[in-house]
Amino acid sequence: MIRTMELRHLECFLAVADELNFTRAAQRLHIVQSAVSAAIRTLEHDLGATLFERDSKRVALTDAGAALLPEARATLAAAQAARDAVGQVRGGLRGTVNVGTMTSVEILDLPALFGEFHTRHPAVTIRLRAAQSGSAGLAQSLLDGRLDIAFVSLPGRPPSGLTVRELATVPLVAVLPVGHRLAEARDVRLADLADEPFIDSPLGYGNRGVVDRELAAGGMRRHVAIEVTDIATAAAYVGHGLGVALMPAFAVRPDPRVRVVPVEEGALRWSLGVATAAARRPSAAVKALIALVDGHVSTGAR
Repeated sequence: MIRTMELRHLECFLAVADELNFTRAAQRLHIVQSAVSAAIRTLEHDLGATLFERDSKRVALTDAGAALLPEARATLAAAQAARDAVGQVRGGLRGTVNVGTMTSVEILDLPALFGEFHTRHPAVTIRLRAAQSGSAGLAQSLLDGRLDIAFVSLPGRPPSGLTVRELATVPLVAVLPVGHRLAEARDVRLADLADEPFIDSPLGYGNRGVVDRELAAGGMRRHVAIEVTDIATAAAYVGHGLGVALMPAFAVRPDPRVRVVPVEEGALRWSLGVATAAARRPSAAVKALIALVDGHVSTGAR
């Protein structure tokens, strides 16, 4: 039987494995760094193996640490499921839900969603995380067990191991600088813009994936001149004449320096979905959060 202190050791191990930094792991757990170091030393002693290679410049998992990682996640998930079951019997949900999201999801009112969830389940902690590597990074964090649920945009079929339910879909529109040869057109074809410099998200982001897939299907290539992690800022770069952009309609801010033109290809649509790992049974708290999601999606985007 794993004792509570041993579960805490595994929590410290996971925090260090995720952060690859003892200081950040301690901050994440709200404890002092010496306590994290002591927990790792105790765990390494109990297991008879070194879990991390560490020096003054870097921290890295050893082979033993990599082998422990999925088992540690599964053990802590099972312990949380047990707490959830008891909590429900006692009249309320408890625990923590790790939620992943993109930087700009205006069609989903996250503050309102989490506010309603907190009102209903005040003993559940929400940890919100954004992935700099976009939806692809969020998907990997779900598969790795770092996240319990994520709001993602994944063009095409979902990655193996994920369960994704679509919440909304919106068209991509062309954002062009005033004075561009197509700025006053009724609509544009993707081929009309293929030779232009583009402002777009980095690889791994859903909107980038939609355009790249459509270009590849048509045998076209393009030059992405500037990559922005917050797609809502792309129009400002367009307005200064640095390129054109294909963006979800909701992300385009009013700007007198740009024109928004519909794209002829119907395939250029951005979708928002809620995803979980298929191999892990969602906790009661995750199920309760998912049950509230639909009520906070913009009705015009469904």
